[in-house]
Amino acid sequence: MEVLKTINFIILILFTVSYAYQFVYIPVPWLKKAKPHKQAVPHRFAVLICARNESSVIADLIESIQNQTYDASLVHIFVLADNCTDNTAQIARDAGATVYERFNKEKVGKGYALQTLLRYLGQDYPDGFDGYFVFDADNILSPDYIERMNETFSDGHQIITSYRNSKNYGDNWISAGYALWFLRESRYLNHPRFLLNTSCAVSGTGFFFSHAVLQEIGPWPFHLLTEDIEFSIYHVTQGHKIAFCPDAVLYDEQPTSFRQSWRQRTRWAKGYMQVFACYGKDLVKGALKGNFSCFDMSMSIMPAFFLSAISIICNVALTVMITLAGGSLVEALEPALGLLMGIYNFVFVVGIITTITEWKQIHTSTAKKILYIFTFPLFMATYIPISVAALFQRNVQWKPIEHRVSAAQLRERKNKDLLPF
Repeated sequence: MEVLKTINFIILILFTVSYAYQFVYIPVPWLKKAKPHKQAVPHRFAVLICARNESSVIADLIESIQNQTYDASLVHIFVLADNCTDNTAQIARDAGATVYERFNKEKVGKGYALQTLLRYLGQDYPDGFDGYFVFDADNILSPDYIERMNETFSDGHQIITSYRNSKNYGDNWISAGYALWFLRESRYLNHPRFLLNTSCAVSGTGFFFSHAVLQEIGPWPFHLLTEDIEFSIYHVTQGHKIAFCPDAVLYDEQPTSFRQSWRQRTRWAKGYMQVFACYGKDLVKGALKGNFSCFDMSMSIMPAFFLSAISIICNVALTVMITLAGGSLVEALEPALGLLMGIYNFVFVVGIITTITEWKQIHTSTAKKILYIFTFPLFMATYIPISVAALFQRNVQWKPIEHRVSAAQLRERKNKDLLPF
């Protein structure tokens, strides 16, 4: 029993040591002001959208791009219909996008789709564009999204990520868990990183890279299960910095099914392992040389995964041993419950701070905003068994997430004042 208590205490201390510095980030957006923008310069942009069976939502994204405050003549929308079995390609064409199609059952995933799309652009648009936006088909942009991102690009930043919000926060505790995490990531990770002149990280969708970056890396060479994290880590280890634009707001749809969520987050966890296996040595070298971004990215992708896996393996194994030896099951579970309560309280505080400060950005009822503060730690706790599953599961593959929440459906909701756009 004492051995288990000691192990859990050590794990809790390691969690605290690994992530305490992120609490230092929290007051930064309150205390530090961003530098004023330079004079914005018009740029020609390509919008890259990879879509697999996204007929329900693709037109909404294209419409939100066409309705931007930025000069529409400088924005060209490209869609790669990737292994589609529906009419996504035709809907995108009818909506005004330039559409390419790809059918490849061997090389599956967004990374390969982006690579194919960029190769088509290299052939058909040899002069290229000044910069490239990457969106998922379920996204919807705030009307001034591209204008705000162009301001940050005009300041000289070559890679930029944006503020990630959700269009279905209030659906259930799962969608709220995702959404609250992404709000926290935007406001209390990427925003302070940017203000402190260290590197941010790209998170899935809603990011930008310049033509100069494309010339350096070539047509998207990132094909691990989490290609967005791989893209971020690669640039951090090369000494580059990813910027953040807090005023460019993107809304995306979060999963509501636990089964779908489990599958997606298992892929993420496995992807973190792949990224660390490929870039861990460079991250450690960079951190030892004083590159804080390398240290920050290392903490972001690995400690939680390994500590979670070690925690559940030790607790299950020792609980079984104690019970078989005639010990009380309730007493055997006590250390594990203590550890879980410590983690719950840690995440609960993060949820409270994020909900209070981002209150106006959370588009659901007051009751649900409060309720999902309490369920947020439970959502995050499910990463513990997911981490173990990813550790032992070999055949983890990229699978598409089904999206159904269209703009028309959102407008049909009774509480129209809760709509994010």
